[in-house]
Amino acid sequence: MANHASALKAHRQSLRRNAKNTSNRSSLRTALRKFARIIKAGKSEEAQKSITHLYSVVDKAVQKKVLSKNAAARQKSRLTKHLNIAIAEVGKK
Repeated sequence: MANHASALKAHRQSLRRNAKNTSNRSSLRTALRKFARIIKAGKSEEAQKSITHLYSVVDKAVQKKVLSKNAAARQKSRLTKHLNIAIAEVGKK
């Protein structure tokens, strides 16, 4: 364990940052799972409405440095692809 005051403070700060980062990452993953469940259930209309919210969650994750810019762009591209596939399947029926 750290003995110096500055090291103790740095440790406290790292614990706070760790908790915040974990929370941000968790909320992002929850939103992604929720969207995946909607797609799997075949609710393409609901998925279309929720995609804008999901985009904002991903963009906020970039602001909070949970994701990099490129990872966020890749994620949004894949989500859109999944949504388009779901819409096409509903159109076939």
